[in-house]
Amino acid sequence: MNILVTGSGGQLGSEFRALSVRYPRHRFFFFDHAGLDIRDRKQVRGVMEQCRPAVVLNCAAFTSVDNAEAEPEKAYEVNRDGAAVLAENAKEHGALLVHISSYYVFDGYAGVPYKETDETGPVGVYALSKFQGEELIRNSASSFLIIRTGWLYSAFGVNFVKTMLRLGRERESVKVVFDRVGSPAYAGDLAQAVMNILEKQEPGKTCAATYHLANEGVCSWYDFAVAVMRFAKLPCRVLPVDSSEFPVAGPRPCYSALNSRAIAKDYDLDVPWWQESLEKMLESC
Repeated sequence: MNILVTGSGGQLGSEFRALSVRYPRHRFFFFDHAGLDIRDRKQVRGVMEQCRPAVVLNCAAFTSVDNAEAEPEKAYEVNRDGAAVLAENAKEHGALLVHISSYYVFDGYAGVPYKETDETGPVGVYALSKFQGEELIRNSASSFLIIRTGWLYSAFGVNFVKTMLRLGRERESVKVVFDRVGSPAYAGDLAQAVMNILEKQEPGKTCAATYHLANEGVCSWYDFAVAVMRFAKLPCRVLPVDSSEFPVAGPRPCYSALNSRAIAKDYDLDVPWWQESLEKMLESC
């Protein structure tokens, strides 16, 4: 089948590109932001006509939580309006839209990992833009899978793990917040899971589902940083601090862990423990 990947220059898009060589029976079409602006209806229509995809993997997003507060129109244009443009065009071509969303759709006050059935409560521009993008997809697409994920990291792009590796090599110690808890999500695992799902999809069968998918387990950013230093064998000490020491423009949920059991059950997926995936990623660097 033909698979169109938007946002191919980011972490997840890069993982799909690396993975594509293992699926020679499919034709992949990769577009980064320079090649395809998902906000541009005319451009999206032209690319869809050219590629005729059976699946559209939307990895494009405005991801800076702080910049979203300063430039709300850009966040909404990409995360909300761009998602709607892809949904409308996917519907016209009978394509399945796989849209990557975020734990930010929740308010962050839960005490246990969020399930798909839990009430949403987005706080801040970035969170609202992702939430409204989901809603427009549900209203516009004829076949879709919305996948909310957690603290995404990869060997590609800029992310927390790579930042910790850099600081761990440069400094004797680093301060990391201990009062924000969530679910790390290795982008390589996420990309592989999506491909496993697509391989199990019945041709022509429509979908209309929202799932959570991150690595198993829960940790704080401090725990995450400690694990990075340990697996990378870096002597840098990680010092736990309160999040008030790092004031930010965009609100962050205090608790953002995700329960991935539903998608694992429905598609018979093996969801690795977060420490296992972190170690695997670091070994590949």
